[in-house]
Amino acid sequence: MSILEILQQSGGIGTMAKELGINENVAQAGAAALLPAILGGFKKTTQAQPSGLDGLGGLLGQLGGGGLLDSVIGTQPTPVNQGNEVLGQIFGSKEVSRTVAAGAEQQTGISSDLLKKMLPVVAMMVAGYMAKQGGESSGGGGGLGGLIGGLLGGGSNTSSGGLGGLGSLLDLDGDGNPLDDIIGMAGKLVR
Repeated sequence: MSILEILQQSGGIGTMAKELGINENVAQAGAAALLPAILGGFKKTTQAQPSGLDGLGGLLGQLGGGGLLDSVIGTQPTPVNQGNEVLGQIFGSKEVSRTVAAGAEQQTGISSDLLKKMLPVVAMMVAGYMAKQGGESSGGGGGLGGLIGGLLGGGSNTSSGGLGGLGSLLDLDGDGNPLDDIIGMAGKLVR
């Protein structure tokens, strides 16, 4: 299963569609176009952390951990300010968010204004899912290492016997490199 399918099954994509008053297929196409940039932002953030994956685990916990995903799929309106905090951490500036939305608009034909509204929600879903899968209580050690080790070029494939977690979910063709699949995923959904 891909990360997009997981977000859809969790109810996150449907909730985002309802909150934004859009068709679920539009929400799915928008999320698919935004995911590669968001995942790339997490990869860059992890590489910049002095403690690598442990630092990312701590950061996810500070931003709201698994509760971020719960906030999106809950019954209350999504607190997008939390998503904007996640984006601030992984992109560094609002300018990067605007560029990501403009790029996704080129891919999908969905207005960048709508994509800018989707961006913090999708970022919250991904961060919350990573925190839940990584076992936020462990401080992000081995669990998170296996989870996104594949995204980082295989850095921490310790006891998982492969990519594990999110890395294996993103590695659709099983070649050990999920990045080619992530980039291809958005293109396939848009056609």
